[in-house]
Amino acid sequence: MNVKETEVGRQRLYSGRILDLDKVTVTLPNGKEAEREVVMHKGATAVIAVDENGRVPMVSQYRIAINEETLEIPAGKYDHVGEDPLECAVRELREETGLTAASMEKLCVIDTTPGFTSEKITLFLARGLSLGEANPDDDEFLNVSWHSLDELHEKALRGQISDSKTLIAVLMAKQLV
Repeated sequence: MNVKETEVGRQRLYSGRILDLDKVTVTLPNGKEAEREVVMHKGATAVIAVDENGRVPMVSQYRIAINEETLEIPAGKYDHVGEDPLECAVRELREETGLTAASMEKLCVIDTTPGFTSEKITLFLARGLSLGEANPDDDEFLNVSWHSLDELHEKALRGQISDSKTLIAVLMAKQLV
């Protein structure tokens, strides 16, 4: 069965610093029209960094959208559309944790919530870590803590990590490290 929707119109409802909101008119496979609300996002990267002892730096920060403090791997949005994912990953790891890595391996690209957003996050595995000074953005308040990859893997399997990019990165890193 054909499931493809064809875009026939688009209206920008909101333009913001982090995202835009579009109303998209589509023709459905049965020929009828429908409207979709799509959050347009320029993309992001996230890094699971693992040191020689199997320890991983994690970032705790408050997320107003879910009204909770989360435990996540370091991550951040692109500065501009088309930014090199590796450059973004290197910058975000350094800004949030003070770490630089001798190697950065691309793990995958994830569609965060394809039902309503264009956001894609490129996940990286960082190794060969060197510690410098963290320099978070002015509006970024976070704490860095270190956890063993085994501990994070267990937390992931017990449902104690809710952030999807972190879950995927932990599960992938556990297989590779």
